[in-house]
Amino acid sequence: MLLSVNDLYVNYGNVEALHGINLQVEEGEIVTILGANGAGKSTTLMTISGLVSPREGQIFYKDTEISVMQGHEVVKLGIAQVPEGRRVFATLTVQENLNLGAFTLSDKDKINKTMEWVFELFPRLKERREQLAGTLSGGEQQMLAIARGLMASPKILLLDEPSLGLAPILVKSIFATIKEINETGVTVLLVEQNARAALKLANRGYVMEVGKIVLEESSDKLLKNPQVRKAYLGG
Repeated sequence: MLLSVNDLYVNYGNVEALHGINLQVEEGEIVTILGANGAGKSTTLMTISGLVSPREGQIFYKDTEISVMQGHEVVKLGIAQVPEGRRVFATLTVQENLNLGAFTLSDKDKINKTMEWVFELFPRLKERREQLAGTLSGGEQQMLAIARGLMASPKILLLDEPSLGLAPILVKSIFATIKEINETGVTVLLVEQNARAALKLANRGYVMEVGKIVLEESSDKLLKNPQVRKAYLGG
């Protein structure tokens, strides 16, 4: 198993945000986590990436326990997160944002090759490499956020709401790119409000409600599940 989350409890002060969740991701998969706002999806990703410390439970990347590690150590191992809301560095150029994404790497050749690949995936970023990130459109900023995550050369990419606030045509394009990234061997764990698009892309899915996982199935089965259809797919 590439990634394993076991009996994970997370608190924000006195409030318990995650109540003993378990999830697994195998190498090469795209796995999606569905759920309403406040279900604990983002907390799950932030805990995996070392930005939030669990109260109890363990997270393993292969055989290494990562729930005791700092965020930069988790990135070095091969896990990169693309945060919700893009969070690009607005006053830096596209190129500078991408350079920051590679901060854990020291191999110049590898960095240059990854940069070339990122510009192949997102030609628009290549055109705008000297432009300030804050002046890009929402769709371009989302491309930059994903590209910056890829600069760390991750084995697992954690994507938090990549389609949020984007026009439908851009959503289609972002999801096509995620599929392309996965086909190069990058495993993807995806949190996404657009449940239909996420399930069409993913191999498997988990459904979260108030800090608990209430359902785990193949994407096909979740798409046909009447409760899932009613709650997340508009009937």
